[in-house]
Amino acid sequence: MIPVSVDRPRRLCLLLTLLACLGPLAVCAASAQGPIVLRDVTRRTGIRFRHTDGSSGKYYIVEYVCAGLALLDYNNDGLLDIYFLNGSTLGRPAADPPRNALYRNEGNWRFTDVTTEAGVGDTGHGLGVAAADYDNDGDQDLYVNNYGPNVFYRNNGDGTFTDVTAAAGVANGSRVGAGVCFLDADRDGHLDLYVSNYVKFSPAEHKRVTLRGLSAYPSPVGYEPDPDTFYRSRGDGTFEDASVRSGVGLHAGAGMGMVCADYDNDGDTDVFVCNDLGENFFFENDGRGRFEEVGLFIGAAVDVAGNAQGSMGVDCGDLDQDGWLDFFMTNYQGETPVFYRNSGVRFLEDVTHLTRAALVAASYVTWGAGLVDLDNDGDLDIFIASGHLEDQIERKDDSTQYETCNVVLLNTGGGRFLDVTGSAGDGMLVRRSSRGTAFGDLDNDGDIDAVVLNSRRQPTILRNDSPPQNHWIQVRLQGVKTNRDGVGARVRLVAGGLSQVAEVHSGRGYQSHHGMRLHFGLGRCERIDRISVRWIGGGVDVWENVTPDRLVTLCEGAGSSR
Repeated sequence: MIPVSVDRPRRLCLLLTLLACLGPLAVCAASAQGPIVLRDVTRRTGIRFRHTDGSSGKYYIVEYVCAGLALLDYNNDGLLDIYFLNGSTLGRPAADPPRNALYRNEGNWRFTDVTTEAGVGDTGHGLGVAAADYDNDGDQDLYVNNYGPNVFYRNNGDGTFTDVTAAAGVANGSRVGAGVCFLDADRDGHLDLYVSNYVKFSPAEHKRVTLRGLSAYPSPVGYEPDPDTFYRSRGDGTFEDASVRSGVGLHAGAGMGMVCADYDNDGDTDVFVCNDLGENFFFENDGRGRFEEVGLFIGAAVDVAGNAQGSMGVDCGDLDQDGWLDFFMTNYQGETPVFYRNSGVRFLEDVTHLTRAALVAASYVTWGAGLVDLDNDGDLDIFIASGHLEDQIERKDDSTQYETCNVVLLNTGGGRFLDVTGSAGDGMLVRRSSRGTAFGDLDNDGDIDAVVLNSRRQPTILRNDSPPQNHWIQVRLQGVKTNRDGVGARVRLVAGGLSQVAEVHSGRGYQSHHGMRLHFGLGRCERIDRISVRWIGGGVDVWENVTPDRLVTLCEGAGSSR
């Protein structure tokens, strides 16, 4: 029972939280405005991209697992651009086949389709994407993970890209791709490439499935899982397949989303891979680019009940501000997303229910995830993309829907959460079957906006209109001895009573890429006491008494060495 002394806005918010457990219909209801406000500005952006998954009524398994997207400043003008992946016609002839699309940010929420002039309109069946400056020349390149041969685009620095897939040696055959990340696994200053693979599939191996007399998508357990691929950089623009030698290729799973991060604070980059209906992989790095799979040992392979789940996407961040990176993973219908809290002793603990991160109704299928400070109060909130993969699910199951609302969980402190979806603006009332998500400050106004790729639909562009009472700072790193983007570097910020850590990642969430800028909300703090950067090569630089409310570029070696 809700006490009558609670004021009307809070009473509505509490009621919404209780109703959220009932399913997607309840959580889409609007209530009074809360501390996070996301507005749907899709129509004003000029973005006309429409996703296709290649569906033709045959229900191939590769249809529903696409696709991701990337935020990157491809032309170095200070504005984040958007790269959308598209599906394909899956063998059916098409006069105008679907292609990926690059939209240049013109400012003031207007975007221009520059796909043709940039040369990045791949027509493969896109699934995952990551961006990074792999050749350390000052601009960001793109790697696309497809069903079929992958594509590697080198940025020419003049607004165009060149397909260097064959020359670099990273086509990865005709496999079913998924997530992808760049990382410097051996800390030699050159970015390596981790490519997750899903299952071994071809149209000839298609499994026909019916549910209540209706066609349905097959489960991945009906196919042979496929080991992931690890490409080690030779430092000359080419890569060698080091999958087996690194330890990655010794394990097969139905890989989906992934993230590379230093979970044990030992100065090298480890790898978390979501496996669909199988135990997740967690590859611990020995510092030389050799990996040991420790998922079951550290508690990341399964949930608290010991169950392997329909793991979709994963993001990481310090949700409870204890200096260790935690992991948040999305899942299938009948399961809740999982909050793996980092204990700091090489163990990840499932604290989903304890922290109220399980308020997302079990009737959802959840995909993209982002751990981002949406209200600039100094702790990370959670954005979850949702939507079923079965387009006829309402005819088979009356407890869920194909198109649903996405979800926002407000961090109320210490890594505990409140579902504020219904009070988070009209952008959270949009119903779609969403997949990949990406987060960044698209209008450079100091708060984090969101882009959501929706299956078989146009994307959703969300402008952050949260009340601007809090301070912030954005950090862009520039490596000199280490890789140019600072991928793998860890930033620690101290401001008043706040202490935050973040890492630069290339590839994360559900088969997507969020950009390289690190964003820190500062609450009411008007000055930053200290920013320290631990570069992936081991050096540490420190900057003190930093002014907030701006983007700063921190160059390796320019701070005080520690």
